[in-house]
Amino acid sequence: MSTGTATKKSDTGTTFPTRNDSAPENRGKVISLLNQHLADTFDLMSQTKFAHWNVKGPHFYQLHLLFDSLAEKVEEHVDEIAERVTALGGVATGTARQAAASSRVPEFPAGVHKGLDVVTALADRYAAVGKTVRAAIDEADELGDKDTSDLFTQVSRDLDQSLYFLESHLQG
Repeated sequence: MSTGTATKKSDTGTTFPTRNDSAPENRGKVISLLNQHLADTFDLMSQTKFAHWNVKGPHFYQLHLLFDSLAEKVEEHVDEIAERVTALGGVATGTARQAAASSRVPEFPAGVHKGLDVVTALADRYAAVGKTVRAAIDEADELGDKDTSDLFTQVSRDLDQSLYFLESHLQG
């Protein structure tokens, strides 16, 4: 199997030539940062789909629909993050196994299926990922990649809105 023009460092360190003028000395760090968040958002999306499939209780239908729409929004960001990695000449490490091996998102708790318990579990995970994404905004900016910083800003906004939707079920 040919590796083409790639410079093989490791599976996650493969880079390809690019005309992208982002700082070459920081590009690898930005790619690593993006791949970490690719794993986290992919995991968050899959846990949201798990909640969508398995929620039970009197508010099943409304939560089923909510969780599906939240998963779709996160899935959009999974794709955007992966494409940013490749735009910088990196390899998006985004298989389910790669995400599972790298994700910092806590596993969805076993045996949690009752409506508001599922909402609580998801709210905890959206808050945790939102926190790490906000830190990534600054990290990408410090690395001189304002485009990646902007991408993370949009991810953060959407995660905050999703958290608002989830927390609204838990308040009042």
